[in-house]
Amino acid sequence: MLTTQRKSLILDILRRDGQVIAKRVAEDFALSEDTIRRDLREMAAEGLLQRVHGGAMPITPSLPDFSARRSVASEAKQRLGARAAEMVEAGQMIFLDGGTTTAEVARHLPRDIAITVATHSPTIAAELEHHPSAEVILTGGRLYKHSMVATGAAAMAAISQLRPDIFFLGVTAAHPAHGLSTGDFEEAAIKRHIAHCSAETHVLLTEEKFDLVSPCPVLGISEVTGLIVSAGIPEERLAPYRALNAAILEA
Repeated sequence: MLTTQRKSLILDILRRDGQVIAKRVAEDFALSEDTIRRDLREMAAEGLLQRVHGGAMPITPSLPDFSARRSVASEAKQRLGARAAEMVEAGQMIFLDGGTTTAEVARHLPRDIAITVATHSPTIAAELEHHPSAEVILTGGRLYKHSMVATGAAAMAAISQLRPDIFFLGVTAAHPAHGLSTGDFEEAAIKRHIAHCSAETHVLLTEEKFDLVSPCPVLGISEVTGLIVSAGIPEERLAPYRALNAAILEA
């Protein structure tokens, strides 16, 4: 079998099954696993798939920059933000991750609720400019402009001084086996650190982020308190996440 034929068949499997398991494909093709792994490495370099341990997953699409994403406030993100805001109680400290979905949490916080909102995102902090009862803590650090969040040692040190009741986490991909992930190494480390400092971590997920893998792992599904997801996702897609003890709230 020619290399081009193998790669075409591998892409067919990826589209059909949503994943490629190197050992299984090697057995099906009657080839060595090393040959299939070499094919997967080359295909990953060509941007055709995302390499993971034991095989490959569909690659997450490139995100537009933050300004472009902010201009698109989908109804689904608004529902997720409203559902998350309902979880917040007076007197709590919450930590809002950067991103357009967590911005909807800030926008939906009741204006009469006295809370502390910590964030490493200046754009999230700005959303609370006119919230009369919210105390805002903005941590510093090196600005990662793509997501408009602070990263690096200074951000880590500041976050270490906080003990939020709830962290509302944003990611670019979620997968039952490979967990929650994002596109930048430093940003992933900050997200992981905030979660470890927080009593609870809830992840806001629109449907298009399910069953994908981004390059930089954040946390496993079983390591978070729950998922806040768009209503109407088929139960068969959610079942593997429920099996990992993830509480799922629909919005």
